Amino acid sequence: MPNTIEDIREKFKDNPFFSHIGFEIVHFEEGNVKIKLDIKEYLLNINGTLHGGVHATMLDYILGMVTRSVTKAKVVTTNLTVHYLSSISEGEIFAEAKVLQQGYKLAFTEGEIKDSQGNILAKGIGTFKLVRDK
Repeated sequence: MPNTIEDIREKFKDNPFFSHIGFEIVHFEEGNVKIKLDIKEYLLNINGTLHGGVHATMLDYILGMVTRSVTKAKVVTTNLTVHYLSSISEGEIFAEAKVLQQGYKLAFTEGEIKDSQGNILAKGIGTFKLVRDK
């Protein structure tokens, strides 16, 4: 099966978990991917702020998406580090990422989640195993 940018974009867009959380693809091209999330009440923790697991999930997705857009290979997260910098309770948030280094078997990627004013809410770095078709 071909692994074009369009194919990869559609696989993410059609992923049930991706849409269940409420993520939307804003932009998707090689090395330049942006997703957004409209914060809903069911995504808030007991403090009334966006649950940290949503931040981690969004970072995992954006890091994997940009890695896959560059490598055209399936990727598996082997490590994800999240730094929570600020909380949010409503509005839209956006995530973008870039590949820092790519080898044949591994890629290292970093990303950020920002609010609609550009304030950084969380940063993440991930290591991804590249799964090459045989």
